[in-house]
Amino acid sequence: MNALPSHSPQTHPVFCTIVPPHLLDQVSRHGDDLFSRPARRTLERDATQRTRRRLTTVRYGVLAAAPAVPDIDPAERKPQRTIYDADNTEQLPGTKVREEGGEPSQDASVNRAYAGLGATFELYLSVYDRYSIDGAGLPLDATVHYGEDYGNAFWDGERMVFGDGDGEVFRDFTLPVEVIGHELTHGVTQYTANLEYFGQSGALNESVSDVFGSLIKQHSLGQNAGEADWLIGSGLFTDQVEGEALRSMKAPGTAYDDDVLGKDPQPATMDEYVNTGTDNGGVHINSGIPNHAFYKLAVDLGGNAWERAGQIWYDTLTGGLKPDTDFAAFATATAEAAKSRYGDGSDEHEAVRKCWSEVGVEGA
Repeated sequence: MNALPSHSPQTHPVFCTIVPPHLLDQVSRHGDDLFSRPARRTLERDATQRTRRRLTTVRYGVLAAAPAVPDIDPAERKPQRTIYDADNTEQLPGTKVREEGGEPSQDASVNRAYAGLGATFELYLSVYDRYSIDGAGLPLDATVHYGEDYGNAFWDGERMVFGDGDGEVFRDFTLPVEVIGHELTHGVTQYTANLEYFGQSGALNESVSDVFGSLIKQHSLGQNAGEADWLIGSGLFTDQVEGEALRSMKAPGTAYDDDVLGKDPQPATMDEYVNTGTDNGGVHINSGIPNHAFYKLAVDLGGNAWERAGQIWYDTLTGGLKPDTDFAAFATATAEAAKSRYGDGSDEHEAVRKCWSEVGVEGA
C-alpha cells in the first residue's frame, strides 16, 4: 500500500462544501435557467470532486500516525500561505499569484483569501496554541476563481477552493471570512476527531466548522458574544435573494426564506430533528442543533466567545472523540471538558449542561 506524505491526517478527509447539496438541488429545479443552470453545474462539479476524494481514499488507505509537532520556537510559528488562481477553469491548484509575505494583489479575491487564511491561523495559534490546522505547521493553500459560475467553496483535504458565484444567487465565496474559517476547520477535524461525515457525527463535523468559523470572524472583528451576528455565509447572497446567510446559529431555520431557495430547513432543537437520507443524513441540516447549543453557551457565559465557550469546544474536539460520536456523546464530552478545565459545578460546567438541555440533547 502506498504511503502518503508525512503531513497527511490519520484518515482521509471527505469532500466538504459550505453550500449544502439540498439548497443547490432546490435552486437547480427552478424553472428559470438563469438560476437553475449554474446550480446544476455546481452540483455536477461537487459530485466529481467527491468521487475523486473516494478514489484517493481507496488508493492510499489509512496512515498509522498523526504528524509530529515540530520543535519550533513559538515566536517563529508563522503561517505559510499560497494563493492560486484557477482562472475559471477546474484545474487545481491553478497559477500561483501570491505567496507568504508577498505584495497584495490587484485581485480582491486573492487578498481576501490570503487574509482569511491568516485570520484562521491566528485564532488557532494565539487562542488554542495550535500551529496551523494540523498542529504541525501545515502550509495553507487556497485557489480562487474556480470554475465558471461555480456556486460553492470547499475543502478537499489539501486546500481551500473558492468559486465566484453565479451573480444571481451567490456572490464571490471569499467575501465571508467565516466561510474560510469553516472550511479550514474541516481540516482541523480531519486531523483530530475525524468525525464521520454521516448522520449525527457528520452534523457535528459541520457544526464544529460553523462554530470555529464564527469564532474566527468574531476574533478578527473584536466582537464579543453579544455583538456577533452568529451568521454563517453572511453577504454571500445577492440582493435578489430573500435571506441574510446560509445558516443562523442564533436562530436556526431563519437564515433565508426565498422563492428560489425555499426556506431554511435547520432545526434548533431535537424536537425538530430531521430524519433524511439526503445530504449524508442531513449533516448540513441537523447541525443547527449543536450550533444553537454553542450559541446559547457563549451568550450565557458572555464576553469573548472564543475564550471559555470556544476553549471547551476545542478541548472536546482534540480530547479523543470517537469518529462516530453522536449528539449525546458530544454533549457528555463537552461537560467533561468544562469540568476538567474549570471545575465540577463551575459556572462553565453548569452552563454547558444547561445549553444542551435547552436544545433537547440528553447526555450533558
